[in-house]
Amino acid sequence: MKTYIVGNWKLNFTVGESSIYLHKLVKSLPSYRNLEVVVAPSTLSLQPLSLQIDRKRIKLAAQNGFYRDYGAFTGEVSFSQLRGLVDYAIIGHSERRYILKEDDKTIQKKVAAAIRNKIRPILCVGEIESERAFGETADTIKDQLLGGLADVSDDDLSKVIIAYEPVWAISSVKGAKLASPSEVAEAIDIIRQTLIETYGAEAAKKITVLFGGSVSPSNAGGYLTIPGVNGLLVGGASLILHEFVDIIEIAKKVQA
Repeated sequence: MKTYIVGNWKLNFTVGESSIYLHKLVKSLPSYRNLEVVVAPSTLSLQPLSLQIDRKRIKLAAQNGFYRDYGAFTGEVSFSQLRGLVDYAIIGHSERRYILKEDDKTIQKKVAAAIRNKIRPILCVGEIESERAFGETADTIKDQLLGGLADVSDDDLSKVIIAYEPVWAISSVKGAKLASPSEVAEAIDIIRQTLIETYGAEAAKKITVLFGGSVSPSNAGGYLTIPGVNGLLVGGASLILHEFVDIIEIAKKVQA
């Protein structure tokens, strides 16, 4: 299975800064087989970067999108408008769930809208610290996972990428802790078993699962060797060119 390294730039970089970074990143990377490098800049940067990018080496992802294709929705950007600009879209990221208050129904609609517009959704799931402390990790992951996939047909299931990101391990969260390989392995197993029980073993094994949570060059190799992990969703480290390149090179070595 292909390995994915996805850099989520969040609310960082101007259009000009994004263009310079992308230029340097392309110069730093060869063309990899079975390793997909993806960056998710701000929506404002997507159109100019789509003209600049070498899609054989790097793909673009949107950080968000609206579930209706058109209409009176001031300020929104639809997946139909993103079609042709991006190959992927991050959906249900913890910052959208917990800061911007997106509910499971909204995320469910966004996953379906992305697929409808030929964009692969990266569906994020993960528990907050209190849910883990009270033994609710499995229930939270299952609810978010099955809720997000509720409108996805069996034929489209393999188009969805799942990203496990424990909210308590994201570096931007106050008091964040580093997730241990055993904690990540436990959660990945919950995701895999839920997919098997719901869709069957054959369908489940075709689904890509990423890990995201304070990923850095020092821990990327350890996370990538966890059974069931097919890649990484990288936050802060993706903003630092040499760190992101290091993570990509580590992924290639682990893959080999």
